[in-house]
Amino acid sequence: MTRPYIFSKADDAWSRIWFDTSPGHLAGPGDPRHVTQALRAGGWKNYADPDYPHVVLASPDFRHTLVLEPAADTYSAWWRISSQRWHASFGGNMPAEIIAGFTDALLLPAPVAEPDVWPTLQAAGWAYERDERGNESARHPDGITTMERRATLTSDYFSWSAEVAFPTGLGGHQRLWHAYFDDRTPRHLLAAFATALTDPAPVPRGHYDVPHSHLVTQVERGAQGEQLAAAHDARLKAIRAIARKARRSSAPTTHPAPAPATETATAVTRGR
Repeated sequence: MTRPYIFSKADDAWSRIWFDTSPGHLAGPGDPRHVTQALRAGGWKNYADPDYPHVVLASPDFRHTLVLEPAADTYSAWWRISSQRWHASFGGNMPAEIIAGFTDALLLPAPVAEPDVWPTLQAAGWAYERDERGNESARHPDGITTMERRATLTSDYFSWSAEVAFPTGLGGHQRLWHAYFDDRTPRHLLAAFATALTDPAPVPRGHYDVPHSHLVTQVERGAQGEQLAAAHDARLKAIRAIARKARRSSAPTTHPAPAPATETATAVTRGR
């Protein structure tokens, strides 16, 4: 039976004109498959209920999980990533390319030494501050994007957050997106997030398919459906290769059992 044509936003890559959109961290969500298909290429499996609008992925060893459940409020935690020790979440307007910086790092071996997060932001021109309680923060030159590590007012429990919040003109602020990280989140994952957050490369978006068009610049690009699909396929191919290499390196090495001493002595004697 031939599959009927059914219109879906999943087919947008072929049906619209794409624009280079800058800066990427203000460009809106983009295509979630930039994250989900990459994890599946790395060996993660989808355990979602096919009759419910969500994605539920788990790593091969079940140490990490990802749940994507869209909600009415784009500020709420659409994306939830967890391990046995830590968890992280991202709002609906968080660009998929930035989330992928975090999730791609889950597919790589952890470094021997955990990196510091702040130098990445400072190198990109962010202003860094630390107070007497050990709270740390960095602010983007645009004045509306921040990343922080702060303790609660009533305890010394720290957590990380990042957000874009711009003034409404009424003394308040409107959030574009928000990200949260447990303080036990490995620093190399946070550093990967910071690297993606500061990436100056434009991202593909439809014309005005952004939360706030006045915050971004869109320029029609040459690469369209076929070129973008080819780049995505190349990304998945590279991830599959990395996953295969990781599986080979983690596989136990087996060696033949040594021959009994009597058999070895007999063989030596016969060789004389």
